[in-house]
Amino acid sequence: MSRPRLNVLGAGRLGRTLARMWAEAGQVEVQALLGRDANRLVQAQAFVGQGQIHTRLDTLPDAELWLLSVPDAQIASMTQALAALGRAPALVWHCSGFCPSTVLAPLQAQGWLTASVHPVYSFAQPDQALTQFAGTPCGVEGQDAALQRLRPLWAAIGGQCFEIAAEHKTLYHTAAVFSSNFVPVLQAVAQGLWRHAGVPEALTPRLMAQLLGPVTQNILNLGPAHALTGPAARGDTAVVQAERAALAPCGPEVALAYQTLSTLAARLAREGGLANPRLPEGG
Repeated sequence: MSRPRLNVLGAGRLGRTLARMWAEAGQVEVQALLGRDANRLVQAQAFVGQGQIHTRLDTLPDAELWLLSVPDAQIASMTQALAALGRAPALVWHCSGFCPSTVLAPLQAQGWLTASVHPVYSFAQPDQALTQFAGTPCGVEGQDAALQRLRPLWAAIGGQCFEIAAEHKTLYHTAAVFSSNFVPVLQAVAQGLWRHAGVPEALTPRLMAQLLGPVTQNILNLGPAHALTGPAARGDTAVVQAERAALAPCGPEVALAYQTLSTLAARLAREGGLANPRLPEGG
């Protein structure tokens, strides 16, 4: 039995990783890789091991499966461009945690099956993702017929699908941003402060590992409230105020971030939880 053909629109880290995993699992034939940068496309093709390189959407052949792995801000325009070509209806999905599948409406109107699947995983290192992706939760929403075909595809590479309501995707994705995207920002701030404090730069990775490793395990084992430590959690306002004042030369953003996070830390220590918004009825 022939494998369904897959066109990947946006062969960045996420697109190339998923394409290779599906190909190696025998689920698809990667037919085409679309991108703007020819050099990056060559690298993507070498990584995937399949797929013809394309830099123009209108040169892509028809396929049974279309993955839109472009940035969130480009999904709507890519969808409109693909719809304008009048291709044979197929199954199309994107991997945004922010955009609902309704952004694919121009294709759905032409008979395409549409959905979104958001893998809760950082694809910063594709080689690492190949061995670590199994067990990853994947938030899905869209047409039932599309999801019936996509669930086995994701299960074949170890994805564990769960349903997320389209109207709650903004809040859902914001949670993911808080959980992961701000961690590198905070570590970059810490690195800069240690450097200005005279800590040897070679020691910085060890300091981060010494703090991040136990904190992560404590959060997973105990929950955020019981893993919390530090002056704000202890109610040591004098220390918090002194440290915020020391941050003045770093700019108002850093000082404000410290004060805001300290306020949230104190509330977490006091109340045991944060940010519990009221969702609409039925949410």
